[in-house]
Amino acid sequence: MKALNARFAVQGPNGAREIAARDYYEAAYFTALAEDEMLTAVRIPTPPAGHGYAYEKQKRKVGDYATAAAAVVLTMSGGTCGSAAIALTNVASTALFAEEASNSLIGGTVDEAAIAKAASLAAGITEPASDGRGPAEFRTKIAEVMVKRALARAASRAA
Repeated sequence: MKALNARFAVQGPNGAREIAARDYYEAAYFTALAEDEMLTAVRIPTPPAGHGYAYEKQKRKVGDYATAAAAVVLTMSGGTCGSAAIALTNVASTALFAEEASNSLIGGTVDEAAIAKAASLAAGITEPASDGRGPAEFRTKIAEVMVKRALARAASRAA
């Protein structure tokens, strides 16, 4: 939802409001919802022409939670990236939006060097716990690999 720039419609006794998906998750088991509010709709904007998308995740076995995962949506025009959104899951207490990594792609080509830089920036914001899926350092490295794969696939779909 963060990579898609979704918005969540909520309703409570004080009326309706929208919360950006990027602002919705505050911590594990905590959201921006007030105690007396309910989520009533999810609004996902239609991607513009020239968009590409990808979701990559590494897991130990089918049905398992991801060790690390990355979602990417970007738009390309004439070989130049017009917009980019990179989100990560399972590498912090909530899903992460990699804003600096996303912004690093805008206005340039999405080539191998740009992908490597964005993936490194995205990996830099991770705070995974060491658990049964692997030590924290491993999970951070896997997040970087998943971002690289997702960016390459999204760029190829946008072309």
